[in-house]
Amino acid sequence: MTELDRARALLAEHPVVDGHNDLPWALREQVGYDLDRRDIAQDQSEYLHTDLARLRAGGVGAQFWSVYVSTSLQGDRAVTATLEQIDCVRALLARYPGELRAARTADEVEAARADGRIASLMGAEGGHSINCSLGALRALYELGVRYLTLTHNDNVPWADSATDTPVAGGLTRFGVEVVREMNRLGMLVDLSHVSADTMRDAIRATRAPVIFSHSSSRAVCDHPRNVPDDVLASLPANGGVAMATFVPKFVLPEAVDWTIAADENMRAHGFDALDTTPEGMRVQREYEAAHPRPVATAATVADHLDHMREVAGIDHVGIGGDYDGTAFVPDGLADVAGYPNLIAELLRRGWSDADIAKLTWRNAVRVLRDAESVAGELRRTESHSVATLEQLDG
Repeated sequence: MTELDRARALLAEHPVVDGHNDLPWALREQVGYDLDRRDIAQDQSEYLHTDLARLRAGGVGAQFWSVYVSTSLQGDRAVTATLEQIDCVRALLARYPGELRAARTADEVEAARADGRIASLMGAEGGHSINCSLGALRALYELGVRYLTLTHNDNVPWADSATDTPVAGGLTRFGVEVVREMNRLGMLVDLSHVSADTMRDAIRATRAPVIFSHSSSRAVCDHPRNVPDDVLASLPANGGVAMATFVPKFVLPEAVDWTIAADENMRAHGFDALDTTPEGMRVQREYEAAHPRPVATAATVADHLDHMREVAGIDHVGIGGDYDGTAFVPDGLADVAGYPNLIAELLRRGWSDADIAKLTWRNAVRVLRDAESVAGELRRTESHSVATLEQLDG
C-alpha cells in the first residue's frame, strides 16, 4: 500500500475537521449568493476550490464555514453582512441535506459523521462582525456561530490585528470581556489574524481552549499572520489547537515579497488583494505569467506541521486550509480534494496513524467539547455581561 493509499484509508476513519473555508464569501462575491449559478453538487473547479465531490475526495468530515465579511464593511453594515453570510450557509445546508448537516456541538459533529454527512459549523472572521456589542456576539452564537476570530486584517477598537499598526498593545479591558463572554457562551476564541500581543493577552484571559483556525509557524515562515514559538509552547497548558494553513505567502518565505508586489498590482487594477472573482483572478494570472510565483508544496505545509508538533505537541495541531479565501495554493493542495496528499507526506515523514487521527479529527473535536464543558460550568455561576466598550475603555 502506498502512502497515498494509507492516507485515504486513514481519512475514511479519521476525516479532516478543517478550521476555515471561505466558500460563503466567494459565493457572495461571484454570484450574489445565487446557488443555481454555483451549484456545488456539480464540478465547480473552474471557479471555486470547493464542491461536494471534492470535499468527499479530500476526506473532509467537518468544516468550519467562515462567515467572514470584509473590514471595508463597518458598524451595522458589517453585522448585516455577517447575517447574510450565515443565511448563505443555511441555504447550503437546506439545499444539500444528503451531504451537509448543521452542527453546533461536538456531539452533533460526531453524529453527522456517523450518518455520513459533512458536519457544518460556522466561524465569524473578525471582531468587526459584532460592532463592539456583546449582545450581537450572543446573537451570532444563537445562530450557530461557534468561533469568532478576534480581528481580521485591521484592528478593532478592542484588539490589535497582526497586519495593522498596534494601538491597544494587545487586548483592551473590553477585549478581555469579549473573551470571557465567549467562554461563557461556549464560542471558541480564534487567534488567527491577531497580533502576537493579542494572542498572549487572550490566552491569559481565557478560561477555555483557544484555536488558531488558519495560521502556521512563524519560526518556519516569518510572517505576522503566523504563530510565534512562545505562543505555540503555551498551548498545552491552555488545551488549544493551532490549525496550519496552506496560504503560500504564510508558509513559504520566498512567497512573502512576491505576494506584496502581486497585491499592489491588484490594487493598481482596482481590485481588493483578496479578490477571487474571475475578473480578479485574471489580473492575478496575468501578473503571475509575467512574474513567476515561488511555489509552495504539500511538503512546505508539512514543514510547518513538523515544527508545530515539536513545539506545541501532537495534541495541539490541526488543519485550516483557507480554501476559497486565497488566490494561490500550494502544488498538491490545489483544492479541498488535496488533503490526502498532505497526509501522505506526513506519513512519509514518520507520523503515526494515531498522530494523523489527532491532527485531522480528534484534536478539533476535543477542543470544541472542552469549550462546551467550560461554558456549562460558567453559565451556572455567571450571568451574561452587559459591559460596553465605553464603560471599560472610555
